Amino acid sequence: MSMPFYVSPEQVMADKAEYARKGIARGKSSVTLEYEGGVLLMAENPSTLSKIGEIYDRVAFAGVGKFSEFDQLRKVGVRYADVKGYSYSREDVRAKALANAYSQAVGDVFTNQMKPLEVEMLVAEVGDDNLAGHEKNAIYRVQFDGSISDHEGFCVIGGAAEELHSYLTNEYRAGIPLGEAVKLGRNALQRASDGEPRVAPENLEVCQLERQRPGRKFNRLATDQLRELLGD
Repeated sequence: MSMPFYVSPEQVMADKAEYARKGIARGKSSVTLEYEGGVLLMAENPSTLSKIGEIYDRVAFAGVGKFSEFDQLRKVGVRYADVKGYSYSREDVRAKALANAYSQAVGDVFTNQMKPLEVEMLVAEVGDDNLAGHEKNAIYRVQFDGSISDHEGFCVIGGAAEELHSYLTNEYRAGIPLGEAVKLGRNALQRASDGEPRVAPENLEVCQLERQRPGRKFNRLATDQLRELLGD
């Protein structure tokens, strides 16, 4: 009688993590920066498929990795926010609760399924000075294994995250204006382009959560606006 094939749990988890990292590394990175007027989300994206989207009034989402997987999670987040906002109040929809829900869902797949999700996500919330306890911005990163971390100032997700994080640690300063934030974000994304020509405005996806914008805070910047901000 032959012995059953055995693989240690540690090896299984290590193989899953390596598989997920390789899938995520094949995509372009995404950068999120706090600026003087809110939160800026940027990604190099020459396709018409959006990596960045609105979740709720003051909450936005960015994903990297396998598009079909993180876009499905984005839609789940929209439904989660709609139900919570309808059941309680719009002010109760917070990035922290959504990021925790994502963390649990992604972590369950990583632990219990054969194939992990090849995704990394970011959930951002812009502060509102008119809501007590909601004045500060919030940025949360959710990784392929469900681990979650909060960030202040900036955050990078994707295959080149460590390199770009080091770059932004040296270059970023709090309270920068929108134009400088857009230029800094493009410079960071350019460092992950492996020596390719400068990232053109038409290949950038840039959205903002604008603190002073009335009503819903999410705004997607057009290519002409980016050219003006970048001076191209």
